[in-house]
Amino acid sequence: MSLKKGLKKLARFASLKVILPAVYACAARRTVEPGRVVFLEVSADRLTDSFALLYEEVKARGRQPELICIHDGSVGGAQYLKNCVRMLRSIATAPVVFINEASNITSCVKLRPQTKLIQTWHGCGAFKKFGFSTASLEWGISGKEMERYPYYKNQWLVSVSAPEAVSAYQDAMHQPQGVIRPLGVSRTDVFFDPDYIRAAREELYAQFPQARDKKIILYAPTFRGTQTNARSLQLDHEAWKTALSAEYVLVEKHHPFVKKLPRIPESCRDFARDLTGAMSISQLLCVSDICISDYSSLVFEYSLFERPMVFYAPDLQEYFDARGFYYDYDTLTPGPVFDDQTEMIAYIREIDARFDRQQVKDFREKFMSACDGHATERILDYIGIREEKERK
Repeated sequence: MSLKKGLKKLARFASLKVILPAVYACAARRTVEPGRVVFLEVSADRLTDSFALLYEEVKARGRQPELICIHDGSVGGAQYLKNCVRMLRSIATAPVVFINEASNITSCVKLRPQTKLIQTWHGCGAFKKFGFSTASLEWGISGKEMERYPYYKNQWLVSVSAPEAVSAYQDAMHQPQGVIRPLGVSRTDVFFDPDYIRAAREELYAQFPQARDKKIILYAPTFRGTQTNARSLQLDHEAWKTALSAEYVLVEKHHPFVKKLPRIPESCRDFARDLTGAMSISQLLCVSDICISDYSSLVFEYSLFERPMVFYAPDLQEYFDARGFYYDYDTLTPGPVFDDQTEMIAYIREIDARFDRQQVKDFREKFMSACDGHATERILDYIGIREEKERK
């Protein structure tokens, strides 16, 4: 082992096994403050879609929620440690803490019993494997390492999109019985809000005027590689424009990990537009007539609209070997799978005749039955955050 690697390993042990648990234990001597609600963003530098509705509804129910971003992966080690210390001191006196991804920081402490850690997660359904499910695969870390430095400990509730998803999350997170519950995914409530959908469409036209009076194809792949070298697959924009521009425009939304976005040629920018930094995935799902993806969980959300889905997976075997899926990929996907763009374009040109809506309906019922426009209120009611007037 190199000196650099050894020092990094020692620093990790010191922070997760000694410093941060001591910080929390000291802060937890203070009295819990009734009514305090903390939203914890692990990676993002702002309130994300996963929390937006919950945050606003908590305010509507008479609380003043606190948002804390610890910037995992986007700041230096010393600053990150400071952010974690500040976060632990804050959640030590909060009876309710929301989180939307895995965290070895909230998992490394002995959380006081008065605090409920609520995991809303950032994806629906159960597609590609994660957590303990990847322990024996190239993509994940070993099960022994996950036991030593856990990421899913202390969760009081994990809310998922349907009963079908419970077993996959149980396999990934190793939770006690009853922690994982199909109460729904809060951020999907916007898909039942006509005002949100209307505003999303107007935003699309503002960002991409050529989209007006055209059908919208959304290309939204997940990333390849790791968080530090993430990349996306490139489409042949010239071919897509030649074949489809009379009826469609193409909008792209790449994963947040992808820093170097695929280039759209100047000659195609009246047909194709990358809106990765301009619009949220929730907005784009609302306004799209067709969604092209691959292994991303966004297809579960898109199924709520019962619109056509197309899967572009030229690296399916490679991705499966590295990451794995909870279900057989060809059986799971509610739409055709292609490894060739020419064939995919041909399918879209005949999509009215070839689209199987019942396949999408069955997929929606299986994986999204708890997402009905009321997940936010159901989660807060289950936790016990009710209107102030109800509590008095």
